[in-house]
Amino acid sequence: LGNALRQGSSWRGSRGLLALLLVVTCGCAAATWLYVTSLDSDITESLARQREIISPEPRVYLVPCSEDYDNYKRYPGCTPQKCGRAVTDSAVTREEAQVLRRLAERALALAGSEGGASILDLHSGALSMGKQFVNIYRYFGDQIRDVFTQEDFQLYRDVRGRIQAIVARTFDLDPTLLYLTKPTFFSRINSTAAKTQHDEYWHPHIDKVTYGSFDYTSLLYLSDYGSDFTGGRFVFMDQNANRTVEPRAGRVSFFSSGSENLHRVEKVTWGTRYAITVSFTCDPAHAISDPTLP
Repeated sequence: LGNALRQGSSWRGSRGLLALLLVVTCGCAAATWLYVTSLDSDITESLARQREIISPEPRVYLVPCSEDYDNYKRYPGCTPQKCGRAVTDSAVTREEAQVLRRLAERALALAGSEGGASILDLHSGALSMGKQFVNIYRYFGDQIRDVFTQEDFQLYRDVRGRIQAIVARTFDLDPTLLYLTKPTFFSRINSTAAKTQHDEYWHPHIDKVTYGSFDYTSLLYLSDYGSDFTGGRFVFMDQNANRTVEPRAGRVSFFSSGSENLHRVEKVTWGTRYAITVSFTCDPAHAISDPTLP
């Protein structure tokens, strides 16, 4: 147990712990909250509604790239030159999303946060437990074989590869120069009141600011807005309007990670929202491998 808690603590102690669920951008907090307040009642455009099917080609909304990438080493063929956000319903089937959701449900049934946001990271083993994190592989040991199968992990790897390919194709990248990075994780969000800052997933944030290694971010939704949960829409916060993505099981939303894509998630008001955040970098020093079942 001690080792498991220490393993979990290493994930907990990392900057911006709940990855894209938690934001620690206090330097511009006042300005950000003023901005949020001004736009909260002005959601004027839906990039993707739950009931529509975006296939076979992604729906792409281009925006000018920010200067964020100038603060990091540039990788030709990968560092964003074409920026924006896109949505597709053709990369992952609804049946595959259901299998991945059941995987998350089984794992999170072992523990879970006391608040409204829980995570499962198959790469590091981090799992929410109460107000802390444990390493699921160490903490539960041989029980893991009752939770995960080799087929689960193979599907996870296949889906990750498909998402990476469509990100590369949409943004005109060399796919061999794009790498999976951490944190990449499952999330479960419900309407339970936050117990710690790790449960406060709704704050506006910029992925490249929270995680300097991020260049492209994607989300695979595993549940349906409107029937599995309400609230919980993904909101891009542009200067002239908010633009939303309504989750649909099997839908992939992806975007360049700089300040051109300031965003937040609405508070879930009913039900449970499942998703996987899959993160990519152009820096091979920050690459991580696909997970394997111990």
